[in-house]
Amino acid sequence: MQSPPQLRLDRQICFALYNASRAVTLAYAPLLAPLGLTYPQYLVLLVLWEEDGPSVKELGARLELDSGTLTPLLKRMESARLVARRRDAEDERVVRVRLTADGRALRAKAAAVPEAISCKLGTTRGDMARLRQELVDLTRALRDGR
Repeated sequence: MQSPPQLRLDRQICFALYNASRAVTLAYAPLLAPLGLTYPQYLVLLVLWEEDGPSVKELGARLELDSGTLTPLLKRMESARLVARRRDAEDERVVRVRLTADGRALRAKAAAVPEAISCKLGTTRGDMARLRQELVDLTRALRDGR
């Protein structure tokens, strides 16, 4: 029995995006391994290198991760001495995430990762910026229900 053309796997954007996402994560792995980082840990550090000290809630919103995913990730990063979690002095309900000296030191070592990914893809910075924007626009359109 033959599937109609619209149901062919090779025509599905969901499958292409799924495979691309997996390939990107796998491409980062050998670049992050010497730093002792997993891909999700790298994403957390990217946020903290931009702004140190967000609340766990703010960090989760920025990364679009729920607390059930983020909390164990932060615990492992805390055990590795990359981050420290502390209750906010003004509001005990809020937990803030701060970089440790080790977490800050990784920033210089990780600076080469984006360029290495670009080289691996054989694309220019402009190509990468356009692709990134297309993916952001796609995500926004899907979320907005357009």
